Amino acid sequence: MECITPMNPEAPQTLASEPLDAAKVRPGILPSTTRATAVSPVLEGPMGLPNPGMTIEPDRTALVITDLQNDFLTPGGNGWSLLADSYGKLDTVANLERLLKAAKESGLTVLVSPHYYYPTDHHWRAPGSATEVLMNQISAFQRRGPLTLEGFAGSGADFPEQFKPYLDDGRTVVLSPHKVYGSSTNDMLLQLRKRRIEKVIIAGPAGNLCVEAHFRDLLEQAFEVAVIRDAIGGTMNEEGDGVQAALVNFRFLAHALWTTQEAVRLMREASLS
Repeated sequence: MECITPMNPEAPQTLASEPLDAAKVRPGILPSTTRATAVSPVLEGPMGLPNPGMTIEPDRTALVITDLQNDFLTPGGNGWSLLADSYGKLDTVANLERLLKAAKESGLTVLVSPHYYYPTDHHWRAPGSATEVLMNQISAFQRRGPLTLEGFAGSGADFPEQFKPYLDDGRTVVLSPHKVYGSSTNDMLLQLRKRRIEKVIIAGPAGNLCVEAHFRDLLEQAFEVAVIRDAIGGTMNEEGDGVQAALVNFRFLAHALWTTQEAVRLMREASLS
C-alpha cells in the first residue's frame, strides 16, 4: 500500500517509495507522517468483530416477539407461504414457543408487538413501500376495527393457538400495533421504560423486516439487545435471502446473537442466580 508523503512547498509532490507498515497502524488512524488524504488500511477477510455479549438479569430483561400471528405462523395464513421454507430450516415456530416458555419460567417480562390493519388504514394516501404493498395485496393482519374483536378469533391477525397460554396469563404485554416495520407507531419503548427494562431478547418471523426494525429502534434508545438467530424467518427476492441479510446485520449490530438453545439455557441460569 502506498501513501502520500507530507508536501514540501519547495519540492514537487511525490509518492512514498516504501509500503505502509500495517502492523504499526490502527484501523482508521493514519501515521503522523502521512497526509490526511492518504488511503486508510484495508481489511482482508473477516473483520474479527467483538462479541460484547449480554448478561440476563430477569428483573431488567424482557423478551420481545414481533408479528406472533396466524398470517405468518400458521399454515394457511396469508403470509405463511412466504416464510415457510425458512421456518423449516430453522424450526422457527417451535423455537418461538421454547423462548416463551423459558421466559415465563425464568421471570422475564414478555412483550408481543402485533401488526394490525384496520379499515381506516386503507385510506392512507402516502405510497407504501414494497412490503407494505405486498401485505395489502395478500390482506395480511386485517381487523374490523380497533374497538371491536368481531371476527378476530381465529383470523390471520389472531395469535396461534399454541402460543395463547403464554399470552393470556394476565402478565404478557400486548403492545399497541406497529403499522409498518418498527416501533415508532406503537408503545414498546414506553412499556419497557416504565418497567425499568434495559435489556431485550428479540425474535419474530419477519427477521429482516419487523424484527430488525424493532431491534434498531432499541439500539438507538440505548438498550442492550440479543437476537435469536433461529427464531426468525424470512423470504427470498431477486437480491437474495432475507434471513441471511438479517443475520449479517445482526452480527454487525447486536450485543449478542444466540441460538434458542443458548438463550433458554442463559434464561434458566439467570433465574437461579
